[in-house]
Amino acid sequence: MIWQDSLATQGYAVLPGADAVTVNALITALESAGTAGRQRHGAVYAIRNLLETVPAVAAYARSPAALELVRAILGPGCFPVRGLLFDKTPEANWKVIWHQDLSIAVRERRDVAGFRAWSVKEDVPHVQPPAAILESMLTLRLHLDPCGMNNGPLRVIPGSHRFGRLSAEGIDEMRQRFAEVEVTAKPADVLLMRPLLLHASSSASAPGHRRVIHLEFASGPLPGGLEWHIAPCA
Repeated sequence: MIWQDSLATQGYAVLPGADAVTVNALITALESAGTAGRQRHGAVYAIRNLLETVPAVAAYARSPAALELVRAILGPGCFPVRGLLFDKTPEANWKVIWHQDLSIAVRERRDVAGFRAWSVKEDVPHVQPPAAILESMLTLRLHLDPCGMNNGPLRVIPGSHRFGRLSAEGIDEMRQRFAEVEVTAKPADVLLMRPLLLHASSSASAPGHRRVIHLEFASGPLPGGLEWHIAPCA
């Protein structure tokens, strides 16, 4: 099965997506910007607004290596719209419950039918769009460190992205009906996934750096005068 087929049926695919030089340059850039992120016990475990905060990440998001993968799914007009950093360390060994990625970052609030659950995260408006918009998006997660079974890897329920936006009861039903998979990766590996794929992660049993650059891509404008927080040509 080629990776495009896996992405369509399973909702995710893991494949090589960068080289050692790129990974090392991104690690250096992130370490320089570390104080801009969220900290726990002095350790940075997350950075929002990564495309604006770290120019090297923005450059990677628009690089041929990244765009070639995303364009194979979304087409030639796709563009990055949000970037995040996730890490797990002994000081910040967090876990995430089962969920779908339902929010997008926009330039300003406009009340448009079908858009709900407005919030503000790090001074940026976020909103949950209709499922059709999420279904037209793709997430690229670049691993900067080894992520084995003991590093708190992403856990997914394959195929769950095909059931649309799930209620709490729907999530419980999915977990009962389908087996979960732990997604391990090597440095420079890319995990491509659909935002509606049901996923979670446990705390690491042997915590060390597990840095992941999380990039979200779209392929078209938003309705009703809404604009992506990151413009297509930015």
